[in-house]
Amino acid sequence: MQQEIRNIAIIAHVDHGKTTLVDAMLRQSGVFRENQEITERVMDSNDLEKERGITILSKNLSIHHSGLKINIVDTPGHADFGGEVERVLTMVDSVLLLVDAFDGPMPQTRFVLKKSLDLGLRPIVVINKIDRPGARPDDVVDMVFDLFCELNANEEQLDFPIVYSSAKLGFARFEIDSDNQDLEPLFDTIRDHVPAPTGDPQADFQLLVTSIDYDDYIGRIATGKIFNGRVKAGEQITMIKRDGSVIRGRISKLLGYQGLKQVELETAAAGDIVSIAGFEEIGIGETFAGGENPTALPCINIDEPTLSMNFIVSNSPFAGREGKYVTSRNIRDRLFRELRTNVSLRVEETDNTDTFKVSGRGELHLSILIENMRREGYEFSVSKPEVIFREENGQRVEPLENLTIDVPEEFQGTVIEKLGPRKAEMVAMENLDGVNRLEFVIPARGLIGFRTEFLTDTRGTGVMNHTFHSYGPYRGPIPGRKNGVLIAMEACETVAYGLFGLQDRGILFVGPGVSVYEGMIIGQHAKENDLVVNAGKGKKLTNVRASGSDEAVRLTPPRILSLEQALEFIDDDELVEVTPKSIRLRKKILNANERKKSEKRRNESS
Repeated sequence: MQQEIRNIAIIAHVDHGKTTLVDAMLRQSGVFRENQEITERVMDSNDLEKERGITILSKNLSIHHSGLKINIVDTPGHADFGGEVERVLTMVDSVLLLVDAFDGPMPQTRFVLKKSLDLGLRPIVVINKIDRPGARPDDVVDMVFDLFCELNANEEQLDFPIVYSSAKLGFARFEIDSDNQDLEPLFDTIRDHVPAPTGDPQADFQLLVTSIDYDDYIGRIATGKIFNGRVKAGEQITMIKRDGSVIRGRISKLLGYQGLKQVELETAAAGDIVSIAGFEEIGIGETFAGGENPTALPCINIDEPTLSMNFIVSNSPFAGREGKYVTSRNIRDRLFRELRTNVSLRVEETDNTDTFKVSGRGELHLSILIENMRREGYEFSVSKPEVIFREENGQRVEPLENLTIDVPEEFQGTVIEKLGPRKAEMVAMENLDGVNRLEFVIPARGLIGFRTEFLTDTRGTGVMNHTFHSYGPYRGPIPGRKNGVLIAMEACETVAYGLFGLQDRGILFVGPGVSVYEGMIIGQHAKENDLVVNAGKGKKLTNVRASGSDEAVRLTPPRILSLEQALEFIDDDELVEVTPKSIRLRKKILNANERKKSEKRRNESS
């Protein structure tokens, strides 16, 4: 039975077609009925994943094909969710490396591939989207080989099998010009090149927990791969925690995968990926074991976070109007609950009981957490993201990122000019059909606030991707935001007449009829200084009508900032107020006189 199991993970850069390929494999293995209506990217089950078209959480499924059981793990492509990738790679015996036939290997391909090569896994390379206009599969194979060499792959890993595919059209081929119209070549390659699990079914039971879920009926569920032995539903087993402490318990439910569905199992053996319920407090990286002398498996090592921000209990005049959970206890409980499943997150309590320091792998990692919390009814404020510095050999070092930019030639000069002050260093440049690909190594600090500016400069035509490179020497100060902000003078409802008078002063973030409070940011000032303005100013009425003074007020539509744009925009003395219904920008100190006093004290002390 064990010989007929294959455990693989699908890894790729974001948007290269991982989840679409899984859809095609499910369709051809008969998991779906002929007439069954299915959604696209069926593995992206989370609301945020569907909206953004990206994979955030790794997920498991199992396919039965010609007597072979293939356990597949779909992994995120964003480096911000690298913690998800690192833990699931311990469950598999090989990886499908999916590469776009036009783009070639991208920064996050490098990131995930390095993790799998370091674990000694031998990848299968799938060149996807060969039907795409401008596809260059032969060049991409050469680029993939160069990348393997760069990442110090061993000889066995360099001798990788290659499959050409179009996940969208549902075919795979050994030769590009073949006329095969199904995925049989891919299934054959998995059968022949993925090793069967190596565990011993006769040894004592051992399972490493790699993900945790919760069910209202059966409680906490731990998922992982059985490394050795066998296990039965209802059996008494031991959980060995990270600190070495031991908890005995009984398996209340043993679950496996059949297609996308979880099904109850009576028994499972080495090589199977299963879920176990019956234990209340479970942590990722802990071991379930059986036998008289239970022994723990090595823990999973997860890269450290590179970015942090403060989550603060909202003290805005509008606090509690839109949110259900607003107290420090609510926010603390939610953040510490997130730590159970989000392995690359760190939460620290600070001197102030209303402030929690949350550290993650990047802006996207933290903004997904914020977005999930606001959808659950939480209301709080967050500060500007800050990078985490380290001391190495007495020297201050900071996280550096690999930045890859695809931009039309006409905007290339502007982009390079903007990256100069941000301490970016160009390492490569090539032309791809009229689009220039520029590669830089840039401090993580230099990327904060860059994306919005970049999209404006390239008129939305540029594409940027970045992934963690390494820690390097501190590169000196980076200039912050050049423009000041327009700040509401008092609590009021905005009036079209008042906003019309402010249009010439900068870009507005609010339209008419919006409730604002003193200290709330309502726009970006055209100059460097902050400006306190009256957005509720109405027109004085008189008994006299003049022909020229009653013209219609024409307002430019306001710029509505998304959560990511708001986090990029704010400065050190500002916060983003997040509620289930609104995203507002505000000053930390709301009162104008208090802000002046605080600034004066700061200048005197410096």
